[in-house]
Amino acid sequence: MKTAITREIALTEGVTAEFKDGRLLVRGKAGILERSFSHPKIILEVTSKAVKLRFDKASKREKTVLGSFESHIQNMIIGVKEPHVYKLKICSSHFPMNVTVSGKEMIIKNLFGEAVPRKVPLVDKVDVKVNGQEIIVTSLDKELAGQIAARIEQTCRVKNKDIRIFQDGCYIVEKAGKGTL
Repeated sequence: MKTAITREIALTEGVTAEFKDGRLLVRGKAGILERSFSHPKIILEVTSKAVKLRFDKASKREKTVLGSFESHIQNMIIGVKEPHVYKLKICSSHFPMNVTVSGKEMIIKNLFGEAVPRKVPLVDKVDVKVNGQEIIVTSLDKELAGQIAARIEQTCRVKNKDIRIFQDGCYIVEKAGKGTL
């Protein structure tokens, strides 16, 4: 059974939105985010106080798309107010690891005593800082911040060793919106 569904996402104080040519532009005190929202059955409208999503005849599949769009828009609104932050912890029990950020890449030296350093490419819209034994990843875009944090964690993944003994690496300990893990 198909029914019409309407969802409204309120714009908080200091946040404005604009929808043109299938792209939603959200502005806030921290910056600007832009994202494409295209679906043949979606109707997206922006008022001064809210972003409205509407499907005239929504099936179960369209309802899931509607929920995804709603979450993306909420993350955009939160991101332009205050950047999303992911924190990773550097754990090195066997060999002293050296983690640095230079230019557009993060370099991890001496992981498991390896001679060749591991490198993680970084994106312009994401800020990565190494603070002692902690790596802080911040971005207005929650997906980009999460993607870079996951890349760092996967680059340090343990291969061909017993993971109960070799626990060296960089591990996500705090996610944006979820707190400490």
